[in-house]
Amino acid sequence: MNMQYAIENGKVYVIEANPRASRTVPLVSKVCGTQMARLATRMMLGESLESLGLKEKTIPYHGAKEAVLPWARFPGVDPILGPEMRSTGEVLGLAENFPLAFYKSQEAAGSELPHAPQAWENKKVLISLSDKENQKEQVLEVGKTLSRLGFVLVGTKGTADFFNDHGIKCAEVNKIGGGRPDVVDLIMNKEVCLVINTPKAKRNYAEDRKTIRKMCLKYKVSYITTLAGALAAVRGIDEAKNGGAGVGGVRSLQEWHSLIK
Repeated sequence: MNMQYAIENGKVYVIEANPRASRTVPLVSKVCGTQMARLATRMMLGESLESLGLKEKTIPYHGAKEAVLPWARFPGVDPILGPEMRSTGEVLGLAENFPLAFYKSQEAAGSELPHAPQAWENKKVLISLSDKENQKEQVLEVGKTLSRLGFVLVGTKGTADFFNDHGIKCAEVNKIGGGRPDVVDLIMNKEVCLVINTPKAKRNYAEDRKTIRKMCLKYKVSYITTLAGALAAVRGIDEAKNGGAGVGGVRSLQEWHSLIK
């Protein structure tokens, strides 16, 4: 059975429950080296769990799943997610650690992350983070990591002030409607290689967010909207820049499975 949940303020909602396997099952099977659909079918036909001969495994690598979203095929559409299924497929990144697996999954899904400033014509990262005080350590890690890797931080006033106050150099750019050049100009002029924007839930930022999303899609700039995503991205960029195992190379699924004990 495949179940989908939504969690808000500690309350769990069941969106749907389907008597079938999800698209995640074959990906998990690939990571674990276990054909789960085959095992489930055998049980449905009457075999016991014990008779399947399953054993505990130690998997010394990580798998990161990412959805493939075909926004580029629908010009003018606001690339925003909701409860409806909008992805047309999924990809899997495998690596010795999670950051690098996440990095690979983004590349496979067509949302490539910059792995090193020298490899990109522009080194600027546009960043605007909300709730900085309540998640101070995570926000500072994002800024420090990008700065250490050689990227140039550019942020709206609140974010720029926050980083500069904590010793992380960040240039200020205008918000939409706050004067020119603004954040949209930077994207349109291809002055940034990555946009990290986690807007506040309150106040009317809907149109600004919509505009930024559309511009990033149009000009093919990777766009991150959550702090968790930003952390995973910068850690992945760090691993890739420092020559994380497997970067630039290919391993067969059989080679990964040979590492399972």
